Order: sequence, then structure tokens, then C-alpha cells
Amino acid sequence: MVDLPPLREVIKAHGLSASKALGQNFLFDEQLLDRIAAIPGDLQGKAVLEIGPGPGGLTRALLRAGARVTAIERDSRCLPALAELEQIFPGQLRVVEDDALKVDHAELMGEPFAVIANLPYNVGTLLFTNWLSSSEWPPQWTSLTLMFQQEVAKRIVATPGTGEFGRLAVLAQWRSDARLAMKVHRSAFTPPPKVMSAIVHLEPADAPEGASMPTLARITEAAFGQRRKMLRQSLKSVQGALKVLESLGIDATRRAETLSVDEFVSIARALDQRTK
Repeated sequence: MVDLPPLREVIKAHGLSASKALGQNFLFDEQLLDRIAAIPGDLQGKAVLEIGPGPGGLTRALLRAGARVTAIERDSRCLPALAELEQIFPGQLRVVEDDALKVDHAELMGEPFAVIANLPYNVGTLLFTNWLSSSEWPPQWTSLTLMFQQEVAKRIVATPGTGEFGRLAVLAQWRSDARLAMKVHRSAFTPPPKVMSAIVHLEPADAPEGASMPTLARITEAAFGQRRKMLRQSLKSVQGALKVLESLGIDATRRAETLSVDEFVSIARALDQRTK
């Protein structure tokens, strides 16, 4: 094992502090970070993409696990601390100074890769939906292990009929297996956020035939955009949707949160067939 200085000393040495504007919260607990790195399984020699590594807390755990890490960091203040890790783990770490929302991750990685990240709160959901929206399936990413605010994590793994079930759950679950892997108390962070956090783990599953991501996204946006209304009202703006509900035997007086993921996929499939 490589003998690394405590994270608090690294942050102090480089004069770092968490940026609220960048949604940063630092984790110092090395055992917790090692547990997070272990969630996807054996990482020895595997390519890993990390978004927003900050001073490198999770990064060092991934490197200790043997991963080949590409870390995208837009905060130039953190680059010297990450450069030190590059020297300690030669050939294992590549740091890219850029905005993760503007980078083509598949092109950057050039091979199958796992995503493991304590995502910045302010861009986490957008990055997540971008990964889920890949036009090619299975995608180049082999798994997503991501930390979110606990409220967002619950929405990702929610089941129909619950208050958390919505568009995010459908997009996450229609062609992926999603589970809540770990809860993380707010006190584990510096500075402590106002909310609790949790880690979700997703792996690609077989995509249902005949249904497209754009159509599913359009249906769920309309249905959950007016979630208190019946489907006959919320889906009125989607051409052909009400006729599809009738053909599938789905009661138009139901509300979006009562439908299963499979029912949403069936609606998308039928709409796509109508436009062929």
C-alpha cells in the first residue's frame, strides 16, 4: 500500500476550500472512500471515469483499488493536489481540466469504462440523465456508481405508487438495473451539506425492443410535468398518446405515478410504431 498523507493535510498544504459555486463537499474518511470504491467490484486494471475529484479523496481510493482513472476537474485550484497523485501512481491517473458537461466521455475514454464519482450537486442530475440517454445501447459505460443528495437517489430507485416515483426512475430503470448502494451521513463531509447523501449503482440491462429513448423521454416529461393530473390531461400534448392508452387498455383517468416502468415503455413502443 502506498503511504499517502492525510487528506486534511493535503487540503491545508494547497490552501483549498470547498467551492459552493461548484457544488463541492469534501470527504476525508479514507475507510468510507475505500468502501465506495469497492461498490462496483474488482477495479484492478479497469478504466474508471471520475467527475469532480476535487483534492482527490475518492481518486486515491480508486487508485489504491488498482483502477486506471481519468478524472475531469474544472477547478484549477485542485490540479496541484491531483498532480501529486499522478506522480505517486505513475501511469494510473490522467487529469483533464475541463467542464464535464462539455466533454464527450465515450470519446475521451476510448474503451469501456465505469463511472464512479461524488458528483457536484449542481450538475449531478444533468450528467446522470445524459449517461442514461445514450443512443447506443448497451452504452460504453459498464456501470455508474454515483453519489447524490439522498432525495435524488431515492427518486432514481423509486417504485410505482410512491411519492418519489417519477421521470428519473423511469429513465433510470427502463434499460438499467438500479439499486441504492449506500447512505452517507452529512457529517462525513467538509463542509457538511444541509442534506443527507446516498450512492446509487446502475448497470446496463437489455433495452426493450421497439421503444426509443426520445419518445420515452417525451412521454415521461409530459406525464410527470403535470403529475397531479390524470393521463388524459397530462398526455394531451403528446400526439397520438390518448389513442395509444386506449389501445393498450390503460385507463386514462390514472395518474402518472401509478404506471409501471413497463407500461411507460409500452406506450413509447406503440407511439414509435404509429410514426413508422
